[in-house]
Amino acid sequence: MTTERTEIAEKNKYCSTKDSVISVPLWLEKMLRMLETNEITETIIGAAIRVHKELGPGLLESAYQECLFFELQQADVQVEKEKPLPLIYRNVKMDCGYRIDLLVEEEVVVEIKAVKAIEDIHIAQTLAYMKLTNTEIGLIINFNVTQLTKGVKRLINKYYEE
Repeated sequence: MTTERTEIAEKNKYCSTKDSVISVPLWLEKMLRMLETNEITETIIGAAIRVHKELGPGLLESAYQECLFFELQQADVQVEKEKPLPLIYRNVKMDCGYRIDLLVEEEVVVEIKAVKAIEDIHIAQTLAYMKLTNTEIGLIINFNVTQLTKGVKRLINKYYEE
């Protein structure tokens, strides 16, 4: 890489590889990652809507979880169900039995609910899972509503580190 290109990359805060400078500013790279994450959440919400249209409200969370897991697999999305979540306390790994309902594309935590309303404790739980997994985006999807879009809450982890 030439010195001139290196200086330009540093001056404009461009991303660089070992052999060349990629002409994508860091802010644009972040924007592209955000758009990709938005596509993932859009896919998740679309799949949840299909499940809700088919089943309606009133079932157990486990039923919605299985069906949403199936829908996401059918959409060729990488998804993990009931992912174990260890807790690190004073540098010791504790097995407390925490499990994320769904982890999609290793980027989005999905917590499934079938409750009257999403409560602060549900938000706190999901934010804690997001912090422990260092994921930026989380979705709480409450299937116990007449219109699913009213049961979706998107969360952002302010402690997320790239």
